[in-house]
Amino acid sequence: MPSNSPDSANTTHRVIKKYPNRRLYDTDTSTYITLAEVKKLVMLREPVRVVDAKTGEDLTRAILLQIILEEEAGGAPLFTEQALANMIRFYGNTMQSFLGPYLEKNVQTFMDLQSTMGEQAKGMTPEAWAQMLKMQSPAMQGMMGSYVEQSKNIFVQMQEQMQKQTAQMLGTFGLKP
Repeated sequence: MPSNSPDSANTTHRVIKKYPNRRLYDTDTSTYITLAEVKKLVMLREPVRVVDAKTGEDLTRAILLQIILEEEAGGAPLFTEQALANMIRFYGNTMQSFLGPYLEKNVQTFMDLQSTMGEQAKGMTPEAWAQMLKMQSPAMQGMMGSYVEQSKNIFVQMQEQMQKQTAQMLGTFGLKP
């Protein structure tokens, strides 16, 4: 099954085979690896595809969710109980198809912001970084403002798409929105 990620069409994935005994086999290195090593590959931005060794079924999402579950249980969770409960509430909801792309775009925007900040910090000592943050407070606020603006724009696009779909659905029944 094709990936939904934008880079999947032009990227060769590192194939990991999952065997019935739950062992993971890295076909690039011809070695068995652990879930922690799969996490390292993800952290290094290595495109990974996990497949069932017998059926070839794509198990990538299940393995990524397993990594997230272990991280969440590890003591420093990323998601609050409220955030997880709200995400669960979207399953089966008419808005479900909009939440995934909305979250994906927001996380990507945040990652881009983090990357920009990392580039600015290269070669700086912690003291110099702290000093720069003090001096660049307006610039940092501008970057965060840009992130918030992009997030708002994504939400507006999502609303517009929902309105179009609603109008199309109502039109199918001969109703005007």
